[in-house]
Amino acid sequence: MDYQNYNPRLAALTEARTLLTNAAKAAMADGTLPEADLPDFIVEIPADVKNGDVASNLAMTGARAFRKAPRQIAEAITAKLNLTDTLFSRVEIAGPGFINLFLGQAWFTSVLRAACQNPEYGRTNAGAGKRYNVEFVSANPTGPMHMGNARGGALGDCLSACLDWAGYDVTREFYINDAGNQIEKFGKSLAIRYMQLYKGEEACPLPAECYQGADIIQRAKEFAEVHGDAYVNADFEELKKAIVADALPKNIAGLQRDLGKYRIQYDVWFHESDLHKSGAVQAVVDKLLETGACYKAEDGAIMYRSAQYAAKYGVANKRKTEDGSEEEAKDEVLVRANGIPTYFAADIAYHYNKLAVRGFDKSIDVWGADHHGHVARMKGAMDAIGLNGEQLDVVLMQMVNLMRDGKPVRMSKRTGKAITLTDLLDEVPIDSARFFFNQRESTSTLDFDLDLAVRNDSENPVYYVQYAHARICSLLKKMEEQGVVFQGAEGVDAAALQDPSEQALLRLLAAFPAEIVAAADKYDPARITRYCIDVATAFHRFYNACRILDAEGTVQQSRIALCLGVRSVIHNILTMFKINAPESM
Repeated sequence: MDYQNYNPRLAALTEARTLLTNAAKAAMADGTLPEADLPDFIVEIPADVKNGDVASNLAMTGARAFRKAPRQIAEAITAKLNLTDTLFSRVEIAGPGFINLFLGQAWFTSVLRAACQNPEYGRTNAGAGKRYNVEFVSANPTGPMHMGNARGGALGDCLSACLDWAGYDVTREFYINDAGNQIEKFGKSLAIRYMQLYKGEEACPLPAECYQGADIIQRAKEFAEVHGDAYVNADFEELKKAIVADALPKNIAGLQRDLGKYRIQYDVWFHESDLHKSGAVQAVVDKLLETGACYKAEDGAIMYRSAQYAAKYGVANKRKTEDGSEEEAKDEVLVRANGIPTYFAADIAYHYNKLAVRGFDKSIDVWGADHHGHVARMKGAMDAIGLNGEQLDVVLMQMVNLMRDGKPVRMSKRTGKAITLTDLLDEVPIDSARFFFNQRESTSTLDFDLDLAVRNDSENPVYYVQYAHARICSLLKKMEEQGVVFQGAEGVDAAALQDPSEQALLRLLAAFPAEIVAAADKYDPARITRYCIDVATAFHRFYNACRILDAEGTVQQSRIALCLGVRSVIHNILTMFKINAPESM
């Protein structure tokens, strides 16, 4: 059997549906059930295996069509079920007419063989033919990355990995905001810091709205080291342009370097400035004017009918009124009266580029939760520009609380400022950082325990998982040294694995491909991290309950296969999340 893209749960569900459909048709053919169109019905995996491995409501939904009681229908269908040479061993009727199917040894053996034989067990083709763009971090290149970027980086990168393993064609993308107000402020901050080097802070005070960080001073000094006082008496706009041209590429290179250290490699670094240079922003504004989504105000500004298009997706954004209450903002400025486009205009053009120009089926953006008000207006803008707002999905990410000794850590000892990504990676192993940031759903606030992240014991979840992998590698090496040889996957039989700990492991291994698909579908890579901990826990329980070295014959071979399968699953999860999978610890 070819186990490439094999999904045991999907195989069971698919076969169950086929068996039930054929049985119902057979019952109609011999008159046990009246002729009728087969109704839609559910085939699912129950939460409790006592209710079967696969359950169906076919008899319940067929009551009207067949004009019989559900239990009578269930009895007629199950009487026609032929489970010979199938994945199932038996069937029973529960309650008023639920049909519960129980998996047989053929299915468990297929799981065992697939997991130990296929080095990429877990991969499926569920998303085949679909191109997804995942944009994450996209920090402004005006300063260092903060803790939100650390969580967003791990979340976006691991989500991309889940999508890739689920069969999607994935592009990881960083959007460089190198145009607009923040670059204007960046240039002003740098220019004033440069002037202060020669004229003093009293003569050139830095306004409160400028960037205050030490990194700005450093970039100004670097510029002065090359150019000296050549720009002290130059036109201020000329100075800003020159110093931004020097500092911005350095900051972008710093982002790339720090994210690379975090094991994040992007396929595309997209410059906002390119949208303006190419005329893409103006083209989008013109298109919105043509469709009536925009209009020109009396002062010459171009206004976008935001609320009209965003209403479908919820409240677009709110603004304070004079009495202190909030109301939904109506029309928004896309191009100011002075002819300069707003950031929103560029953002629309950017997403139009992803979906219309480059042809992605989905654009998935990872944003901080403080941007929730921007979601509806962006999805609405996709409708306004002639696309489909459902093509844009936004993963909102809650904040991170750094904890030490059970108390929040708010300041960096090194800089006296908010903790940056590089501060974190100087203190915490990268394996721990990537694993910890994916332990909870993005919608949950995350407490990051700095003390736990550096521990080398089973209390540290990433260490616990890595130890399970290393334990299996050590066991297999010891068996090899003793002359025990694995005879191959085709010779193993799950019937030899009867201990409850073995059965639990098999069921967990069977769930892996489905968990990948679910994590991709729900944009929740934390699902895989939690699953990996469950697998490691189940393996340690099995290791303590069952002998492997001293076992014999088919039992030993099947237990070796089980160990190989667990090792493969843990290895695949760790490597897809770019976490080390050590062979010894």
